[in-house]
Amino acid sequence: MMLFAQGLSPALRRAGVAIAVAAILAPLSAFADENRLTLHTGTGDYSFNVEVVDTDATRAKGLMYVTELAEDAGMLFDFKDERDVSFWMRNTFIPLDMIFVDANGIVKNVHVNAHPHDPTGIPSEGPVQYVLEIPGGRSVEIGLKPGDKMDHDRIAVPAAN
Repeated sequence: MMLFAQGLSPALRRAGVAIAVAAILAPLSAFADENRLTLHTGTGDYSFNVEVVDTDATRAKGLMYVTELAEDAGMLFDFKDERDVSFWMRNTFIPLDMIFVDANGIVKNVHVNAHPHDPTGIPSEGPVQYVLEIPGGRSVEIGLKPGDKMDHDRIAVPAAN
C-alpha cells in the first residue's frame, strides 16, 4: 500500500487519506447520534445517553440485572411502529421511570418510579412506538409531562402541509 501511495501525486494522496478518514468516522458518528436523545420539557432540554433496543430479544432483556444507572443514561425501546405495550420490572434491580412516546416523539404518559422486581404490568395507555427508561424519579426532577417532546435520530420529523 505504501509503495502504491508513493507513486501518486500529493493531491491524490490527500484525497485518499480524506476518503479513508471519512470511511472510518462516518459509522462512528452515526453510532454516537443513535445513542443520544433529548427530552424537551417546560424546565429545559435534557440530554441522555441511551442504549437502543429494537429486536424482540433485546427488548425482552431491557435493563434487567442492571444495578446502577447514571442520571443521564437510559434505554430506548423502539417497537418500529405504534402499538399498545406493557412493561414489568421482574429481574430489574433499580427503580425506573418509563416514558411512553408516540412515533412523532410526543410523550404520551410517564410512569414514575416503577418498583424493582414488581411483576405487575405497566401499560402504555394507548399506542406508542418508543419507551424510554431512565433512573427512577428523574422525569420528576426535569419536569417531564405528557405533551413534551423527545428528539432522537429514529424519530421522523412530520412533513409540513
